[in-house]
Amino acid sequence: MKYIGMPAGMWLLFRNSFRNNLTAVLGFSKSEAAEITEKALLEYKRIIGRLPEFEKGDRFKMNIISCATLCAFILSMPEKPEPDKMTDYYREAMMTGAMKWFCKTKGKDKFTEKDLAGMKYNEQMQAADRNPYSWNMAYLPYPDGSGYEARFYKCGICTLMRELGLDKYISAMCRLDYTIAEAGGTSEFVRKFTLASGGPYCDCGYRKKNTK
Repeated sequence: MKYIGMPAGMWLLFRNSFRNNLTAVLGFSKSEAAEITEKALLEYKRIIGRLPEFEKGDRFKMNIISCATLCAFILSMPEKPEPDKMTDYYREAMMTGAMKWFCKTKGKDKFTEKDLAGMKYNEQMQAADRNPYSWNMAYLPYPDGSGYEARFYKCGICTLMRELGLDKYISAMCRLDYTIAEAGGTSEFVRKFTLASGGPYCDCGYRKKNTK
């Protein structure tokens, strides 16, 4: 994957937030945060360069780029925090004002014809069969009409972070699913299993709010 377009844009969009939260959440000094961020850009470009180009229409490209960002910062830290602390860091770094607006906007489309068509398209694509850094999923609507589950059998985040030796931090990315759903305002996120913790799949359930 080339460092142009979405990879370059997302780095510019989130760089300052990732840098500032090195100090606000993880306790690095401002000079340390600046040094980590400088090193992280080189790591980020290296990680992006090892990834294949995603197929047109693969909606999970943004997910792997977000993962590359977190990985680049972790690999550039002189001291690695515990997973719980990294979970806090990633949440605060990602949930910028622009990201909250994006989640709120996407939340308005949740459960619409457009949203459901996207789920069905992702199910049919099965992109991870051709790109190990993408995802394979099944779309499972709830019989009572209260929402649906996106069940993932292959996960690009797990593949990349395990290759980079960052297995114990995968949970930091998994936890953001709850935060994003909450910011969207229209669904409650529910989950029993994750591939990262040895489960048979990742179940990403979305229940309509105010629906029993």
